Amino acid sequence: MQASELVRTKRKAFGMSQKEFAELLGLKQNGERTIRGWENEEHLPTPTKLAAIDALKTDIPFKQEKSTNALKSTDLFAGIGGIRLAFQNLGVNCMFSSEWDKFSQKTYAANFGELPHGDITTIPASEIPAHDILLAGFPCQAFSQAGLKKGFQDTRGTLFFDIQRILTAHRPRMFLLENVKQLRGHDKGRTLQTILSVLKGEHTELPENLSISAEARKALSEKLDYWVDFKVLRSCDFGVPQNRQRVYIVGFDRNYYGDADFENSFSWPSPTGIPTSVRQILQSHNEVDEKYTISQRLLDGHERRKKEHREKGNGFGFSVFAPEDSYTNTISARYYKDGSEILIDQSDLGRRPRKLTPRECARLQGYPEAFIVDAVSDVQAYRQFGNSVSVPVVQAIASQMLQFDRSKANLVRNSA
Repeated sequence: MQASELVRTKRKAFGMSQKEFAELLGLKQNGERTIRGWENEEHLPTPTKLAAIDALKTDIPFKQEKSTNALKSTDLFAGIGGIRLAFQNLGVNCMFSSEWDKFSQKTYAANFGELPHGDITTIPASEIPAHDILLAGFPCQAFSQAGLKKGFQDTRGTLFFDIQRILTAHRPRMFLLENVKQLRGHDKGRTLQTILSVLKGEHTELPENLSISAEARKALSEKLDYWVDFKVLRSCDFGVPQNRQRVYIVGFDRNYYGDADFENSFSWPSPTGIPTSVRQILQSHNEVDEKYTISQRLLDGHERRKKEHREKGNGFGFSVFAPEDSYTNTISARYYKDGSEILIDQSDLGRRPRKLTPRECARLQGYPEAFIVDAVSDVQAYRQFGNSVSVPVVQAIASQMLQFDRSKANLVRNSA
């Protein structure tokens, strides 16, 4: 196949414009013109770039056929699409997605056949399609244990107000937000209370020094009116062998649902009660490359640091898990550095502990086997799954939200 035909075939398989395909390939300035030149045989891609194009998988496992009758969602701070996938599994159509990280965009495109829009702070709310459900796992670094916990003093913390301005513009009937459990206690609970009061439309004036856009600040004057609730849920209570705790915030538009008894009509999902084990996410020994076994030097460093932490009276240090253990620690975005939070015991093979493989990380977050994990390097895959959500937890919440919506749908239609 000629280079021009290969480029055109791959691009059309993804259903992308020349501009979108250029962005997928990481072509910056004049990227659209470059793609057009390749397709018109005006010039050729380098052998390296041509090999990268040829390696793109065009069998899109979660490409969605849109339905005119389905509920529509917007996927903000989309990452690799874990929240979207949970709702898509229940028949919700995603109409718009946004994710600024180019590597996450690549994994998202490989699995859904769509390239997310970029930085949400630069996208006016008017350019986002109408939707029934807003989904957002907004950045957690400003509130997390691993971060500096600066909250709204960190520009990543103020990204919540981009959610608020889009809610104000479109007034979707429902939303689901996700963040680290530390959000609940950040600034003695005041940060979460500010978020909840904004969503409920109960806020007063916010500090002028907040680093938010003019559109977001203007939107704060048009108060929302959502019934809002939040809860911390743990992944291992929903069939995923990981002790991952996250705070989830749900909201239902009071103006849409009228006088619904939200407190008694919506309920959070209950733990499944299904036992979990680390074994369920592990690949067989012959599937795991030796490169995942950590070096003696790294192991010595882990043991030294753990001893130092123990002597200081804190609990930090590396952790080794056996297949029969019920669950692991929480996987984080820093897992690519040394894997210290989750190492797998290999003493039965006479080997040092090893890191999880990207496929095992996907399983640890409840992603299906068809999910493509190798669209990026291992380093980027570790970051992506560490930043992602546990899909079964989100899907359990989604099921409860959609059940509530169905139970109120007739009331809404009859009152219209």
